[in-house]
Amino acid sequence: MIAYPQIDPVAFSLGPVQLHWYGLMYVVGLTAAWWLGRRRAHRLGLTHDDIGDLIFYGALGVIIGGRLGFVLFYGLDQLLTNPLWLFMVWEGGMSFHGGLAGVLIAAWLFARRHRLAYLQLTDFIAPLVPIGLGAGRLGNFINHELPGRASEVPWAMIFPPMLGLGPEPRHPSALYEFVLEGVVLFVVLWWVSRKPQTQGLISGLFLLLYGTFRFIVEFVRLPDPQLGFIAFDWLTMGQLLTVPMLAAGAFLVTTACRSQRTMVATSDR
Repeated sequence: MIAYPQIDPVAFSLGPVQLHWYGLMYVVGLTAAWWLGRRRAHRLGLTHDDIGDLIFYGALGVIIGGRLGFVLFYGLDQLLTNPLWLFMVWEGGMSFHGGLAGVLIAAWLFARRHRLAYLQLTDFIAPLVPIGLGAGRLGNFINHELPGRASEVPWAMIFPPMLGLGPEPRHPSALYEFVLEGVVLFVVLWWVSRKPQTQGLISGLFLLLYGTFRFIVEFVRLPDPQLGFIAFDWLTMGQLLTVPMLAAGAFLVTTACRSQRTMVATSDR
């Protein structure tokens, strides 16, 4: 087994104000998206200021959607007991699927304002997202979040006793997600999008790949304690919420490939 690294979740303090690594990871993700977006802004005829506006829209979508998604998907009982809990963000609790919904709504508003085709914009955004996803998973790991299920693999870790999980080594599932959702997803999307593609292909690849990675990792990640398994003694809420992503991703990729084949066939005549 591997020893769990003793990293203080608080990056540094400024008097009574504490800055946590998890919060700083949001800054890393948004800054990376801003920098990468500026490199490709010309593809959509956008200025660098427009990219700043796009990142602002996206940040609002991530924060508002992520919090609402967590409350509705994972903490509805607690919300009904205490509606003010919705605003207690300092207690933690963000949902990727809620954040994704928020970003999609923000992209729709931005596309309308700048008269862009919706899928054209989401294809532009998709390669900018994985670095933020990977950074967020590192933040989860430092925060002692997303523990895995017990395992005897050589790289299993014993999580801190404060989590009450017992002494058995476990999968470092947050690191799996860092590699797959962050590194692998970024490399694939950035490489495929280096040249113009049929509209919808990049968006579909994002949904399909993320959905596949998340569905697989959920098999070695502990289900949320307040929910447990949703069905079949193995299906988690994360997997259930990922199914629509897989379906939408498969549809977009299939449609884009068919359109590409039709264009090629027409040009050959």
